[in-house]
Amino acid sequence: MKIVKIIICVLFGLMFINAGLNKFFNYLPVPELPANQLKVMTALMSIPWLMPLLASMEIIGGTLFATPKTRALGAIVILPIMVGILLHHLTVAPEGIIMAVILFAINIWIIFDNCGKYKLIMK
Repeated sequence: MKIVKIIICVLFGLMFINAGLNKFFNYLPVPELPANQLKVMTALMSIPWLMPLLASMEIIGGTLFATPKTRALGAIVILPIMVGILLHHLTVAPEGIIMAVILFAINIWIIFDNCGKYKLIMK
C-alpha cells in the first residue's frame, strides 16, 4: 500500500509541476475552447500577475507533494488550487469533473493521512 501511495503522490506532483511549467513555457497545445471557457480564460489572462503566481504555486506545491518529507505541506499548498479547479469544472467545464474529483480526493486523502502533522500548527 505504501508503494501505491508513493506512486500516486509522485504522479500527482508531476502533473502539477507540468501544469505550472506549461503556464510559463506554453509547450502543450491548447484545444479549441467553447465560448464560455474562452471568456473565463480571457478574463484570467487579463490579470498580468495571476498566471505566473498560479504557475509558481503549482510548481512549488507539486514538488512538495511529490517529496515524502514535505508532502503534508504540499497538500496544503495545492488545496486552494484544487478547489479552484473543482469549482471551474463544476461551473464552466463539466466535461472534466471526473478527473477534478479524483484529484481533489487524492489531495484530501493526503491531508487526512498527515493530519497529525497539522496539529502543531493548529495550537
